[in-house]
Amino acid sequence: MFTGIIETVGVVKQVEAENSNVTFCIESEISNQLRIDQSVSHDGVCLTVTKVDGNKHWVTAIHETLQKSNLASWKVGAQINLERCMVANGRFDGHIVQGHVDQVGIVKSIKDENGSWLFDFEYDAASGNVTVEKGSIAVNGVSLTCFNSRMGYFSVAIIPYTFEHTGFGKLRVGEKVNLEFDIIGKYVKRLLGQV
Repeated sequence: MFTGIIETVGVVKQVEAENSNVTFCIESEISNQLRIDQSVSHDGVCLTVTKVDGNKHWVTAIHETLQKSNLASWKVGAQINLERCMVANGRFDGHIVQGHVDQVGIVKSIKDENGSWLFDFEYDAASGNVTVEKGSIAVNGVSLTCFNSRMGYFSVAIIPYTFEHTGFGKLRVGEKVNLEFDIIGKYVKRLLGQV
């Protein structure tokens, strides 16, 4: 389980396809602290560490993960948000994030608000996922509060620290992002018989 508070940004150093799987080599300042079999959030996708060598670690994404996330578009040099699992005695500074991407969204617009940035996102509402005004959303693993919430669309405001210390500073209009909708909202929807 994660909280959506990004520890660092890693860089994709190598991409290797093997049958329907893809293995990624990631370089980061936390890689040397990881261990094999540890779960780490990579742009919001929970992946298992398969190898560690100095400041690099390796993870493998299976076909299902590649289909439901933006990992299939990762290239060498891509910068990705990294977060290790929350420790049992840690604080929930963000919200409950499972690392299970529900679907991809598209960056529709980015506006410089002279001290913050406004990002608008669009997603396929036919999937049944919903946001609520002032509710939680994880975008590429970052815990955020959404507003302008309507079917298939929402906005988030990004403060300078988040813009500079996550991949948000590199996002461009038209790019795909990983979306994980709020787990509490998903359970409420299920209980109400809407899923």
